[in-house]
Amino acid sequence: MKFILGTKDRMTQVFDEKGKCFPVTVLRIEPLTVTAIKVTEKDGYDAVQVAAGTQKENRLSKAELGHQGGAVRYVKEFRARASQGENLDGLELGQKIEASTFGAGDTVTVAAISKGKGFQGVVKRHGFAGDMASHGRKHSARAPGSIGGGGRDGGRVIKGMRMGGRMGGDRITVKNLTIVQVNNDENIILVKGAIPGRKGTLVEVRGISA
Repeated sequence: MKFILGTKDRMTQVFDEKGKCFPVTVLRIEPLTVTAIKVTEKDGYDAVQVAAGTQKENRLSKAELGHQGGAVRYVKEFRARASQGENLDGLELGQKIEASTFGAGDTVTVAAISKGKGFQGVVKRHGFAGDMASHGRKHSARAPGSIGGGGRDGGRVIKGMRMGGRMGGDRITVKNLTIVQVNNDENIILVKGAIPGRKGTLVEVRGISA
């Protein structure tokens, strides 16, 4: 069971030994401390709870400070996926987990919160084509059009109707990404391809069992 937390830094590019260029996302890894281990017999599921980062002590309760071993910024749980043969072997309270957990060539799944884009219309949010721009069209080229159902439904708006609304800010999971480089000295991992979120977004990285 391999996992780590990091913050998204930027995108750049690297070259392999054949001179081929790859786009990569730079993740600054937050070293983790195991704060709790949960087992099926006691908690109903197998998982490991980890803490990372630092913040002001007055933002946490005394109970949180005692449980987490200090004023940490992030607390996350990683469940052991039995379907992929994962277990909690080798994990113990107080253990440190760093970037060296992963190596170049590892295949991972990443999850993060996507960029928030505010309230958007149907053209940007759902890809509607919009109306014609000719024949006197003035203020309704990007309007959604009719939303009421006809026939038996009367004027009722059907559930799930695609309309304008808040866009972004969703948890996005991207599978089968490849780690290109791991810098243990600077706690940096380079992941091939794009990762959701803005600069500074917390990213969960999980290894894929063979």
